[in-house]
Amino acid sequence: MFPAQRSPVSQVEWPQERHIMAGFMVRRVLAAGLLFSLLLGSSLLLVYIFRSCGPRPCRTPECHDLQARYLASGNTSVAPCTDFFSFACGDAQGTKSSFQALAEENKRRLRKILEKPGSRHLGTGEDKAFQFYSSCVDTGAIEAEGAAPLRQVIEELGGWRISGNWTPLDFNRTLSLLMSQYGYFPFFRAYLRPHPTLPHTPVIQIDQPEFDLPLKQEQEQKIYAQIVREYLAYLSRLGALLGGDPDKVQQHAFLSISITSQLFQFLRPLEQQQAQKKLFQLVTIDQLQEMAPAIDWLSCLQATFTPMSLRPSQLLVVHDLEYLKNMSQLVEEQLLKYRDFLQSHMILGLVGTLSPALDSKFQEARRSLIQKLRELTQRPPMPTSPRWMKCVEETGAFFEPTLAALFIHEAFSPKTQSAAMELFTAIKDTLIARLRRVPWMDEKTRKEAQDRVTQLQVKMGGPEWAVKPSLAREEYNDIQLGPSYLQSFLSCVRSLRARIVQNFLQSFPQHRWQVSTWGVSAYYSISDHVVVFPAGLLQPPFFHPGYPRAVNFGAAGSIMAHELLHIFSQLLLPGGCPACDTHALQGALLCLKRHYQSIPLPSGLSFNGSWTLLENAADMGGLAIALQAYNRRLLGYYGETILPNLDLSPLQLFFRSYAQVMCREPSTWEPQDPHSPPMLRVHGPLSNTQAFARHFHCPRGALMNPSKRCQLW
Repeated sequence: MFPAQRSPVSQVEWPQERHIMAGFMVRRVLAAGLLFSLLLGSSLLLVYIFRSCGPRPCRTPECHDLQARYLASGNTSVAPCTDFFSFACGDAQGTKSSFQALAEENKRRLRKILEKPGSRHLGTGEDKAFQFYSSCVDTGAIEAEGAAPLRQVIEELGGWRISGNWTPLDFNRTLSLLMSQYGYFPFFRAYLRPHPTLPHTPVIQIDQPEFDLPLKQEQEQKIYAQIVREYLAYLSRLGALLGGDPDKVQQHAFLSISITSQLFQFLRPLEQQQAQKKLFQLVTIDQLQEMAPAIDWLSCLQATFTPMSLRPSQLLVVHDLEYLKNMSQLVEEQLLKYRDFLQSHMILGLVGTLSPALDSKFQEARRSLIQKLRELTQRPPMPTSPRWMKCVEETGAFFEPTLAALFIHEAFSPKTQSAAMELFTAIKDTLIARLRRVPWMDEKTRKEAQDRVTQLQVKMGGPEWAVKPSLAREEYNDIQLGPSYLQSFLSCVRSLRARIVQNFLQSFPQHRWQVSTWGVSAYYSISDHVVVFPAGLLQPPFFHPGYPRAVNFGAAGSIMAHELLHIFSQLLLPGGCPACDTHALQGALLCLKRHYQSIPLPSGLSFNGSWTLLENAADMGGLAIALQAYNRRLLGYYGETILPNLDLSPLQLFFRSYAQVMCREPSTWEPQDPHSPPMLRVHGPLSNTQAFARHFHCPRGALMNPSKRCQLW
């Protein structure tokens, strides 16, 4: 086809047509320019909007403190995809547990309260707490007293042959005094606990004693001999400090160790008790009297648990009945042959428990023993605490209602409580929604699980009585302070025991807190179906209303989710969920075990994956729930903030905050810990989280981006 031919006329350009065409071109250029301007303006507007709505640096003092903490603890030279534990925690050598560091910070707050001049209300129980703390830190006065207050205690118990006249008291009279007046239990422990079933009436439980010697059934003979030598030297030193004849002291100390060793041999391993299904037995006081007649059980227990009214038919919970029978026989033999040695055994044990209230010579003897025994058993050294910290601990133990109210007022404002409750609600709602998609649950179990979460009670901050100012000024009329610190200490011991018994006797429908208000341990109570988060835990660096949400969800949120999942721990045990898809559940648990076993640990560190299984499941599920709750919160709220100078996006900050909670020196972990070593608590859950690998751009196959992941919750 050829092109069309134009006529001669059409090739003529008339002036008017050129003018029209020129105008048309100008309008096109102007239109294009206007369009370009609009597009440019829109782009700038969008950039402005995105910058305004995107994460902004948090400039509050709390955020600056947290930023400094993260910068000091981390090691950004380590690739996060290779070793996120080191990235977040540094090499962790000499690093305290994050929980331990927070606990110490809370004690510093209490110290500040107790040392604040003019803050006490004179003549009140609050004033007594302040006085007790002041006498505890007054080491000059304690040193000046020396061993005199302790010698007076020994004389009240009848004395002993080591350092003076001995006026033998009736054995059960001495034992009763030791238990009720000094809080010392040389042959067994007795304490009140709520009955495990409703209505949780108080019951006395009898357990084995706490032994100073770190003995084990399988202990090597060489190690055992070294331990005995160190303990013999310690007991001899105690006798010498009390003015005893060196030859007598060593003889009595050696026989005291012999008594302890025999008592230890009577213990049955926990595995044997479990196999025989005899972890606990219910017996009356009369029945126990027949089986272990050396102890006047009714008299000793009545003195210890006054004002309870005990009778021979009173039921007791006994942990190891065979131990009590053998212990009774040993005591009878000692009373017949070596009555004075039995007295020395009890006195030496009492001196050890009272060492925190004695002068520096006794304290140093105790500290030296503990360090040497830890070396022999290849355990890390016990960190030394300053005197003020020990005094805060003692004051907190004896005056807990007072210090609880003061701590709440100082560190847990209504704003903080409201923000913490909002976080918990987001975590709980996410768990309820997530339960709909748990693959191994049948519909009935799923519905029951959701109902359990819905019906759960939450206790946050402190007990109900802790927020009542009047209780901060409780009188403590039974506490007599002075003339020595030891006498003040013992008066507080008696007062505390009486208050514990009195509290158990009162009608108390609410949950009894198992941690102090300034403590850092959250827990779930199966019997009361209550989850507890003390005020001491909901503090920086785990939580603060002014923190970026990523921090609060990553740290405190994951802790909350972890505790909520303990509601369902029973389902994960063999036979715990008969109606569930057992094949799917066991497959998920096996995947979890293999996942943790595939993660490398530092040389010389190993763990039992079966022993830590329930805590691993709670760690992994807790992180997943907290992450989902955070993502849901991002959809509904704007204005997220980040920490400046960390170069971390909000989600990267979420993961960093989770890991920060787990920071701890690996060597401080012990095999009996139900939690995995700290490195596994970081790498296990994070490497199982696909979002972590995506946001940190981890290549496929890297430690933190494995080819296979597990889904349990």
